[in-house]
Amino acid sequence: MSVNLKDRSLLRIGDFTPGEIAHVLDLADRLKREKRERAEVRRLEGRNIALIFEKSSTRTRCAFEVAAADQGARTTCIDSAGSHLGAKESMRDTARVLGRLYDGIEYRGHGQRSIEELARHSGVPVWNGLTDEYHPTQALADLMTMREHRAGELAGVRLAYLGDASNNTAASLMMAAAKMGIDARFAAPRGCWPNEPHRAEAEAAAAAAGGRVSIGEGIEDAVAGCDFVYTDVWVSLGEPEEVWAERIEWLRPYQVNRSVMDATGNPGARFLHCLPAFHDLETAVGRSIHERFGLDAMEVTDEVFDSSASIVFDQAENRMHTIKALMVATLTGE
Repeated sequence: MSVNLKDRSLLRIGDFTPGEIAHVLDLADRLKREKRERAEVRRLEGRNIALIFEKSSTRTRCAFEVAAADQGARTTCIDSAGSHLGAKESMRDTARVLGRLYDGIEYRGHGQRSIEELARHSGVPVWNGLTDEYHPTQALADLMTMREHRAGELAGVRLAYLGDASNNTAASLMMAAAKMGIDARFAAPRGCWPNEPHRAEAEAAAAAAGGRVSIGEGIEDAVAGCDFVYTDVWVSLGEPEEVWAERIEWLRPYQVNRSVMDATGNPGARFLHCLPAFHDLETAVGRSIHERFGLDAMEVTDEVFDSSASIVFDQAENRMHTIKALMVATLTGE
């Protein structure tokens, strides 16, 4: 079946059908090969793209900038300190201005309502680089990475997610996995479970695709036989520092360590993380948590993070390839 995503926005991964997601992944594979062979075609020559960052970013900003440059597009980075966004000018008015100047807009910020307003009034494709509720471009990279390490197949993949299953990364991962027929198991304390609407939507998508979504507190049941073990930070970007003590108490048992990887019973199991990861004492946050709580690592140990099972840097690179594919698909219809 032919897929044409021209002029479409990606505000959450649920916006795309399984066929449309597969189309983006296939295009990302092709663009990745072209880049490595130094045979890239500049499909976005002459295009202008606005990159809005109300929240700080490393991977998302770099991925969008490099992807756009590779394809011949120009970018303008806009942050809250350098614009009137939200202070002197509404999102609706900002959208109507940017839509006349740019061919596409990336937004990384706070509430989902803001990006929906941007998409509603700009008249150009808008891509969600992260909101409080969703992180769909991360989910595309997650799918691409798992598919690469499973000989191009996603249906039937067994994925375990441990830790804070209520955050934006988990919400998008759960829906992406469900749509692609993955057996996705989320293990978390009840206070960190996904909300009911997200869970119900994902369960319905999984049923339609022949996959499964399960939520529980048991770690061994979640990881048994898994192909991939995924975790994320225990306190998300923008959350207050005061929540650290509570999250550490809840989530310490869900740390991904060698025992967890061994419990998969699968010597080929791979480790995933969207980054940044607190796996050592080389960051200010890591040292602060060590001083306060005595932890040398948080959501993942250094032993796992730097092991041969870890494919987190493949995952990070694939942010750029999937974002490039998303921009090409929605701006050109390829």
